[in-house]
Amino acid sequence: MAKEFYSDLRLGILGGGQLGRMLIQEAINFNASVSVLDPDENAPCKNLCDHFEVGALDDYDTVYKFGKRVDLLTIEIEKVNVDALEKLEEEGIIVYPQARIIRLIQDKGLQKEFFKQNNIPTAPFQLISSRDGLDNAKLQLPYIQKLRKDGYDGRGVMKITNENDKAKAFEAPSLIEKWIDFEMEIGVIVARNQNEEVKAFPCVEMEFNPEVNLVEYLISPSLLPHDIQQRAESLAIKIAEDLQIVGLLAVEMFLTKDGEILVNELAPRPHNSGHQSIEGNITSQFAQHLRAIFNLPLGETQCRTNAVMINLLGESDFQGLAQYVGLEKVLEKEGVYIHLYGKKYTKPFRKMGHVTIVNDDRAKAIETARSVQDILKVIA
Repeated sequence: MAKEFYSDLRLGILGGGQLGRMLIQEAINFNASVSVLDPDENAPCKNLCDHFEVGALDDYDTVYKFGKRVDLLTIEIEKVNVDALEKLEEEGIIVYPQARIIRLIQDKGLQKEFFKQNNIPTAPFQLISSRDGLDNAKLQLPYIQKLRKDGYDGRGVMKITNENDKAKAFEAPSLIEKWIDFEMEIGVIVARNQNEEVKAFPCVEMEFNPEVNLVEYLISPSLLPHDIQQRAESLAIKIAEDLQIVGLLAVEMFLTKDGEILVNELAPRPHNSGHQSIEGNITSQFAQHLRAIFNLPLGETQCRTNAVMINLLGESDFQGLAQYVGLEKVLEKEGVYIHLYGKKYTKPFRKMGHVTIVNDDRAKAIETARSVQDILKVIA
């Protein structure tokens, strides 16, 4: 496929959000022509790609027709019509990650079954078809209920702490899993190409916003003991190889208080837990994803320096046309890199951008990141 970089390689991306936007920024370096499908006419990718189409990602005909116009199709969101992707694969369109993997990861129940079948450590779980299934739960309270489908960025997740909580539980098919009193949430991003070359990025430490359960703060590289980092990275590589994925795979994990690593969830695409790699690593996650799906040699993943990433979320009391307060003040600070996603409207806790702070002094990087969090706000 490399020869096509100098002619007319047509790359299609399902989803036009910030992940697609940053993917396009790297795809330009490969001279690829990029087409994007997204339901939002004001999607962040709209003005960056060669062709933008408004359409539903879960509609069979829309996805199929879009896919027929490209040479290679990838995703920036899992909620897409997999039946259409399978048909495109049958007809010779390259789809990476493969449709079967997207289908598996769309369903958290299938993910858990995959972990069990492949001896991948994860929290004990039970699949239930409806809220009534909680009455026959084999797990002791408290536990976590997760919708099998359509949950993301903290949505579709609920903690069941007592019998009264069951009345508010999700009615749709879901899973329940043991509540893990973990020490830390960690993440590893791994890439695999068609030649079966696999490389993992160094393990990162994550802090989640407790109100909306999405990544708010990330530190790279981790200072966890070498043994823990090696186990986490080896586990991510095993999962990529077991799946035989082509592309990028983000693996979110729990580190328990006794040093055990449990896999939480997977994402077969660039991920929030890898944004710091743009400035912090030799190869960014976006460049690595393209290398993987283009079947090119994978890039080196080592950290260049300490990098702290913070998500720039819409303030809780504002909704409307986005305004950024404190931008000039934070850019006066050393090692601050702003990434705004081009979203016209803000709303409470919407991901509007991210900021990466790099510094050879880890403590200074963290200190600067905390001050940026205090200063930079998205209001309306």
